Amino acid sequence: MTVTAVHASMPPSTDVETAAGNGNGKPATAADAGAAFVLESKGTWWHAGFHMTTATVGPALLTLPYALRGLGWWLGVAALTALAAVTFYCYLLVSRVLDHCEAGGRRHIRFRELAADVLGSEWASYLVLIVQTAINAGVTIGSILLAADCLQIIYSHVEPHGHLKLYHFVIVVAVVLAILSQMPSLHSLRHINFGSLIVSVGYTVLVSVACICAGLSSNAPPKDYSLSSSKSARTFNAFLSISILASVFGNSILPEIQATLAPPASGKMAKALVLCYSVLSLTFYFPAMTGYWAFGNQVRSNLLKSLMPDTGPWLAPAWLLILAVVLVLLQLIAIALVYSQVAYEIIEAKSADAARGRFSRRNLAPRVALRTAYVAGCALVAAMLPFFGEVIAVVGAVGYIPLDVVIPVVMYNIALAPRGGGRRRSPAYLANAAIMVVFVGLGVIGAVASVRKLAINADRFKLFSNGLS
Repeated sequence: MTVTAVHASMPPSTDVETAAGNGNGKPATAADAGAAFVLESKGTWWHAGFHMTTATVGPALLTLPYALRGLGWWLGVAALTALAAVTFYCYLLVSRVLDHCEAGGRRHIRFRELAADVLGSEWASYLVLIVQTAINAGVTIGSILLAADCLQIIYSHVEPHGHLKLYHFVIVVAVVLAILSQMPSLHSLRHINFGSLIVSVGYTVLVSVACICAGLSSNAPPKDYSLSSSKSARTFNAFLSISILASVFGNSILPEIQATLAPPASGKMAKALVLCYSVLSLTFYFPAMTGYWAFGNQVRSNLLKSLMPDTGPWLAPAWLLILAVVLVLLQLIAIALVYSQVAYEIIEAKSADAARGRFSRRNLAPRVALRTAYVAGCALVAAMLPFFGEVIAVVGAVGYIPLDVVIPVVMYNIALAPRGGGRRRSPAYLANAAIMVVFVGLGVIGAVASVRKLAINADRFKLFSNGLS
């Protein structure tokens, strides 16, 4: 979708009215239903903070001890801190560019529109759309798969000899998600996402306590924090870890989240980012450090799998681990709902009639059908590819790094450091250019390392299996 003439010519107040509607389910003069219905602009900064937290602080943080495994203690913690600082900075840049455009009379509510405006080319819009859609669909598929895995863990604990397979639980998750996906807008998820924030803190505390119990248990593996003896393996593992960290910090929908803010949106997103990263500082460091401390280089890519080994007793109280799994399951549903919003916005921009109410028969029937079809498609991929979680590091390298780090610094330098004068030689401009060069290199090398890991594990991948063989 291209940048419309409406966004280029209307003053901010008119553009906001266009996107938000009149409060009765009917847009005032909506340009398209995707903007009016899915990205309605009614939220406060703390609502945006809830959305940001759900989109950023997810169960992918359970891979953090595995990322530290590839880097070691000091380099791992340093990389974790550096990625936190860089991503916060880059998200703040995106928000400032959005504010800059809004001050100029162009309030953008979609990442692809912002990229096309600032970068000045239609290809930028299509490039961002392709990458963003791939990431969001991947996160939705991964969330369905991991949620099904959580259900299977609970089922196996209750019925050790049960006959249900992973794909059965994928169907259960898909049905629940299809029902909840009928909530009309990203703003309407604010209460669910507040619950998601509470849940994320809850299971983080539980998992951290479980890791301490495991580390003190006589059944825990020997604590070995040494890196691989092979120099090439150490290098590949280090870049794989950086790709994982990029995925964990990734958030590909910040402009769409900022679009939910009631106008004027200027300055509000910075508060939302502070809220999100305050939660992040608690939920990332505790499980990363306790998990790596407890299992060392024997930690698995999903920390829960280390706490609940396939053979032998669980390494923490069963009630504590099951409760943590239940909380992870709840947040995965919220994450899938949030990352589906861009797809729903694209669908409704094409299928819905903005001149009618969003609950009218004309718009309700296609919304139910198309959103359900989207969830069903994601669930089919999740059931067919139960090893989809192994692709997350590749997504981080080729998706999150360009969209969350490289494009923001480029857009900021173009929008707020124009040609001429000394601003192009300013410390901020040079720092942004350095970030771009470093992360382009990390993305390329990380992609190679991630694909290498997939190739090594390829013989374990079976379609419609009960997980990794």
